[in-house]
Amino acid sequence: MIFDPLRLAGAYRIRPELIVDERGAFARRFCANSFRAHGLEADLVQRSISFNARAGTLRGMHFQAPPHLETKLVRCTRGAIFDVMVDLREDSPTYGQWHGEELSADNRLMVYIPRGFAHGFQSLVDCTEVDYEITPAYVAGTDAGFRFDDPALAIDWPISDIVISERDKALRLSSAGIRL
Repeated sequence: MIFDPLRLAGAYRIRPELIVDERGAFARRFCANSFRAHGLEADLVQRSISFNARAGTLRGMHFQAPPHLETKLVRCTRGAIFDVMVDLREDSPTYGQWHGEELSADNRLMVYIPRGFAHGFQSLVDCTEVDYEITPAYVAGTDAGFRFDDPALAIDWPISDIVISERDKALRLSSAGIRL
């Protein structure tokens, strides 16, 4: 695996190193020792999937409130997404900044999102599936978030015709002032 640091402190793009032969290809998707060698959380305890029927489906921006801040390893196993993370760590040099990354079944990229970030994504094609590895496990009542169209962030979502849940529409508008 190749770990490429992103511009947000502590976040990474992870590329599999494919071993290719006449049968196809093989690559490690996760190795706790490699993650620890890069100073990353390696005890990911929950695995979740998200299926998105229509292109433009937007989920986010979500996080768990302290003390249950999440670390996520995200990849797209079918279709393609525009994945977005926002640094909400008050003491971070990249506090309040966002980063977007296209993840697809074809490019096989993953993103590592450290504790203290909000996360969301938009499906770029119909029938998209996203795979998450998360720690700690989901804790009911600690889920939080802010609106995907928060003007304080001005996230440049690629598809303007969105499909969004009533829950995500009802999130507060301003991320300004959220400090984890």
